[in-house]
Amino acid sequence: MDPNGRKRRKGNPIHGWVVLDKPYGVGSTPMVSKMKWLFQAQKAGHAGTLDPLATGILPIALGEATKTVPFMMDAEKAYIFEITWGETRTTQDAEGEVTASSDVRPTDPNIRAALPQFVGNIEQAPPKFSAIKIDGKRAYDLARAGEAIEMKARPVRVDRFDLIEATPDTATFEVDCGKGTYIRSLARDLAVELGACGYVSVLRRTRVGPFTLAQSIKLDELEEMCDVARVSEGLHPVTTALDDIPVLAITADQAVDLRHGRGITAPSDSPDLVHMDDFIRAELEGVLIALCSPQDGIFIPKRVFNM
Repeated sequence: MDPNGRKRRKGNPIHGWVVLDKPYGVGSTPMVSKMKWLFQAQKAGHAGTLDPLATGILPIALGEATKTVPFMMDAEKAYIFEITWGETRTTQDAEGEVTASSDVRPTDPNIRAALPQFVGNIEQAPPKFSAIKIDGKRAYDLARAGEAIEMKARPVRVDRFDLIEATPDTATFEVDCGKGTYIRSLARDLAVELGACGYVSVLRRTRVGPFTLAQSIKLDELEEMCDVARVSEGLHPVTTALDDIPVLAITADQAVDLRHGRGITAPSDSPDLVHMDDFIRAELEGVLIALCSPQDGIFIPKRVFNM
C-alpha cells in the first residue's frame, strides 16, 4: 500500500515506446511480455500484430504510452516482402500446407502491368489464418479446426505497391498501406490475377506511423543492456506517437483542471485550435498532460497522462 492506502502497482513507472525490430519466429504477444519484464514496467501493449514469420517494426507501449496505442493502430505502415512462385499455401505464407502448384512464373513486365489495380482504395478479403474475429472466435482458430469460414471482403487502402526485384522463382515488393491491409492477401490476389500460384516467403515491416527501422532496436541489443537504467536508452517518448497532433501550451492551474477531468477555456492566442475536429495535446512546459477534444470553445480532456 502507498501512504494513501492505495494498492501499489507492480513494476516501475516507466513510460514510452520501444520500437522493436521483432525477430523471426516469435509472436507479438510474447514480445510485449518480454519488454514488460526487461523494463520492469507496470503496463505494456503493442500497436499492431506482426505475424511470427514476419520481422521488423513492432511498436510496444510501456506505462502511460499505452493510452496512445489507438493512434498507432490507425497509423500508415510500410512493408518489404517476397513472393515465391509455384505453390499456394493454406496460410499464404511459408508455414502453411501446399494446396496447389503451378509451373507458371510471372515475368517482370506482367507483374508490373498487374500492380496498378491493387493501388488505391480496394476491396480485400483477409486471410483465413488471421486474428480477425468471426462470431467471437479468431479466424485462425476456426481455420485450424477445419471449419469452413467465409472471409468477407472489406475496404483497405494501398498507397504504393512497387516491384523491387524479380527472379524466375521469386519477386520482391515494397508496399505503403493503411490500417487493416494484409500483405498475404495482396500476394494471394496478385498471384490469382497473374494466373500463378504463390505465397509470402519473406515479410518485413519497415515503418509504423513515425517509427522506422532507423529508430528500432533488436531484442538481443536490449537484453545486453541488462539493467533498467541502460534499457531505458532504447525508449522513445510517449509523444512520439502523437507527432502530428497540435500542441497547446497550458498553465499549471489548467493542468490541475485537466487532471481532474475538467475542461479548460481555449486561450485567445490559439483560436484555430478551437475549431479542430480532432485531438490537441495539452502540455505543461513540454510535459504531456492530456489529449483534449475541442467542444464549444472548451478543451475537454479525453485521455489524461500521469508522468
